[in-house]
Parts: sequence; structure tokens; C-alpha cells
Amino acid sequence: MVNSEESESQIRRIGVIDDHDSVIEGLRGFFADTRDLQLVVGAHTVEELLAQLGPGSPDMGVPLDLVVLDLRLGDGSTPARNIAELSQAGVATLVYTSGDEPYLVRDAAGAGTLGVVRKNATKAEVCAAVRTAAAGSTVVSMDWAAALDSDPQFVDLPTRLREVLELYAAGGSGAHVARVMGLSPDTVNEYIERIRSKYREVHRDAPTKTDLYKRAVEDGWLPMPRRNPPK
Repeated sequence: MVNSEESESQIRRIGVIDDHDSVIEGLRGFFADTRDLQLVVGAHTVEELLAQLGPGSPDMGVPLDLVVLDLRLGDGSTPARNIAELSQAGVATLVYTSGDEPYLVRDAAGAGTLGVVRKNATKAEVCAAVRTAAAGSTVVSMDWAAALDSDPQFVDLPTRLREVLELYAAGGSGAHVARVMGLSPDTVNEYIERIRSKYREVHRDAPTKTDLYKRAVEDGWLPMPRRNPPK
């Protein structure tokens, strides 16, 4: 018999967003073995999850205490954008990731996620992290600390340089960037060289435009490309 501490009012309702159904179903199995965690909805994107909770859906009106969010999704969205959209919907997040991608963890941390748990964590560790985050507390872990405190290769560009990088790396010519930003072509070229210099300083050379695009994606200045671009 369920005691008062495990009553219906104590059940934490969880959503999961991940590209892989196997991950969603794996977490469903984890939570099914508990009395206080319930996977209410699983989805591949934030948009899909919110749609499942919207008007006309079977789960309409069901509040979520937490969304367990994969860092890298196939729709090209960034962790910061996903966390912001969920926050606007009144839902907190916990990052669930398998990759060693500190720049994505840092992006999520800046957007206000409650912590990070690795996909190779044990069932007990995952459930404990979910309980902590669902209660509104920060989940402290080595992955979290490492991403926030020891990422010496991150290049924190000043606003003006970042704007130039975003336009140029996304495909704009130097002349286009100059027109959009009201700068001279020489100034744009100078800014691009300063950006390349900053990346060289941290041993992340970007001699080509393609390299600059990769660095902009890695550091969160441009959205990640879709895995399956629309035809």
C-alpha cells in the first residue's frame, strides 16, 4: 500500500525530449519501477512535446514538473532555445546527454537548466537526479562543474565580432556583412581576422569560412544544422 509520502500528490510528472525512441522508452521503464516518477509524454522536439500538451491532445492540461532534455536534437535547435521555450511554458529542464560537448552544456547552463546527467548513469542515479530537478533544486555533477569551470577553448566574442561572425559564417560575403552592419569592407575584413586570431589563441584554428561556421556552431553563435534537412 502506498504511504502518505508516496501519495498521488507526490508523483512527479515528467516529459522526455530525445531523438531516439529507445531513450524515451528506457526512461519510461526506469520511472515505471518507481512510485513517484511518471513519464507523461515523450517527444522528439520541444514543438512536438508542447503540441502533445496543447488543445485537443489527450494530455491537455496535464502539468509537467520537469522535462528531461537531450542536448543535440535533429531539428537543429540549440539547448538555450529549447530551454527558453520550455521555461516560457512553465517547465523546468534537466539535461540528459551522452556526448562530451561542454559548449552545449554551457549553452544549457546559461539558459537556466537545473543540471546534467549522463546517459551512462545508473538507473538509481538518473532517478535521483530527476527527483532533485523536479523538486526545483540544482543537480550537481562533475559534468556540470567541468563544463562551467574548465572550458578554456571557449571563445567569448564581443558583441560586434559575434555579429560579424554570425553573418559571415552563415554564408554572407564580406560585402554583404558590411552593408548589413553599416561598416566598411576593410573593417569587416579586420574583424574577421581578429576572430580568426582569437580562435588560433585557443588552438581552434579557423582558416576557412567553413571552419568559422563550425566554430560558430560549436560555441552556440549559430544554430546546429539539421540532421535530416528538409527536401
